[in-house]
Amino acid sequence: MNTNRKIALVTGAGSGIGRAVSLALQAANYSVVLAGRRAAELDATAALASDTGGAMLPVPTDISDPDQVAALFAKLEATFGRIDLLFNNAGMGTPAIPMEELTFAQWSAVVGVNLTGSFLCAQQAMRLMKKQDPQGGRIINNGSISAHVPRPHSAPYTATKHAITGLTRSISLDGRPFRIACGQIDIGNAATEMTQRMTGGVLQADGSMRPEPRMDVQHVTDAVLYMAGLPLEANVQFITVMATEMPFIGRG
Repeated sequence: MNTNRKIALVTGAGSGIGRAVSLALQAANYSVVLAGRRAAELDATAALASDTGGAMLPVPTDISDPDQVAALFAKLEATFGRIDLLFNNAGMGTPAIPMEELTFAQWSAVVGVNLTGSFLCAQQAMRLMKKQDPQGGRIINNGSISAHVPRPHSAPYTATKHAITGLTRSISLDGRPFRIACGQIDIGNAATEMTQRMTGGVLQADGSMRPEPRMDVQHVTDAVLYMAGLPLEANVQFITVMATEMPFIGRG
């Protein structure tokens, strides 16, 4: 094992932003633990790795399950001995239907992945970051534009993303004495399969359906790499990276 390489864990690493960030970190000489529910997609991410970058370790994990998260971090520690970066990226939403039509199961699934999963991973990361030598590390939470304002019919997703902001601030405060930095990246309309539907029109606050512009996902990976590359005495607390012309400022 190359001890000069930093160790990163990315959740939701099997697709979209998670895959793009995992590959960018690996190419930047990180060894990357890939977490997500779909083993085949994690393997597909690992297969795209650079020949000259760090190691890729796929670990299928349901991050809403505390036992699976504990097992994930036990495997990370046994393999690499430490963690330098956690990118809390995994997330899910519900169908865009009126709030009163959502089931409790739909609500609970979103809370379980977006909020509880982020907490469980941060909790395990902080435990390891506190005890490792040298002490400390960095946690980056994916908050989303929905950490600021909602889309129509998005109560579970919006509520959890607002809560991520509180989690980010709490981690920053509680991690401060242990050289644990925490920041949040709020992303708007990165061009991934998740946002492909926006090119055909999505529901707006005024009830209309309109296409929305997207940006290259590389702008997201560049921002994460900048945040991750800072020394632990410096931190990007919050950053918003979005398609310039998306209807965010002035939404509604």
